[in-house]
Order: sequence, then structure tokens, then C-alpha cells
Amino acid sequence: MALIVGLGNPGTKYEGTRHNVGFEVLDNLAEKLSISFEPDNGLYQKGEGRFKGQSVVLIKPTTYMNRSGKAITKAIAETGTDKSKCLVCYDDINLDTGQIRLRPGGSAGGHNGVADIIEKLKSKDFPRLRFGVGNDFPKGRQADYVLSPFAPEERSTVDESIDLASDAILTFLRGGIDIAMNEFN
Repeated sequence: MALIVGLGNPGTKYEGTRHNVGFEVLDNLAEKLSISFEPDNGLYQKGEGRFKGQSVVLIKPTTYMNRSGKAITKAIAETGTDKSKCLVCYDDINLDTGQIRLRPGGSAGGHNGVADIIEKLKSKDFPRLRFGVGNDFPKGRQADYVLSPFAPEERSTVDESIDLASDAILTFLRGGIDIAMNEFN
């Protein structure tokens, strides 16, 4: 079984913001897999389906971004998924807008949601898909920037990259993180 997690903040206030691009990737993936999300245990929305004979669970935490670890540890425990098959998709200001990068593990890179996941899992060893949101903000304004929507001129690039990111996740499901990295990084 594979567990795919998209990070974001709950509520309509945050829809379309840079910080919620992980949710947008999961929505795109869910559409490709004909999976719909349902409220689960109060910590996340969950969708279940199959891909290439394998069970797939999609999770969108309903905790705020900086508390994502609680939802993910609960989902891993409930599904019995190994951390190596739990891919986390999130925004990254260290990548240009629309750029994607897959990694088998590593540090949080300054992302508080990922830091919380690492703390709660007590491990840095879980695959990730980082989605670039750029970093065109004045010093000290990072929070405002990631909680703002993409500029209209960025939206077509972002939409194409969301589709590419969900294809990268399908490749991860089909062949693992190394094959996905070789094809999409």
C-alpha cells in the first residue's frame, strides 16, 4: 500500500495559495485515479483507490500546515504503510515556481510542516515531492508570500507543473522513488 500526502492549510481562506499547492497536486492525482476525498478521523480527508494493482491512500491533513506530523503519523499507523511508501508533497520556496524535485528523504529545508513531520515520525527518511513556489518576497515577509495566491501570469505554469507532479507520483507508485527521480528531476 502507498500513502500519498499533500500538505496545505484547511479552509477556503487558503485555497489557491502557494502553501496549498500540495492539496492541488493531490486533487489532480485524485482526478486521474478517480478517487474522491471524504472526511476521516478529524485529522485529514482521505481518498482510497487502486493503481496498477496496488492500494493507494491519498491524505490531505485538516490540521494546519505546521501541525502536519500528527495527521501523517496517524495515517501511517492506521494504514500500516511503511515510511518508504509515504510520499509527502509540499511547497518549496527554494525552487523556482513550477519546478518539481523528488527526494528519498533529508532535512526539512526550513519548511515548518515538514519539520513537524520529521519530529513526529522521528525520522527524515520518507520520500518527498517538493513543488517550487519561488521566493520573490521582501526580507521578513515569507509567511505573507506563501499564504498569497500565485500571480495570474504564473498560473498556467503552475497548472502544468501540478499535472506533471501528479504524473511523477504515478511513476513513484509504479516504480519507486529512484525511478521517479531519474525521470522527473
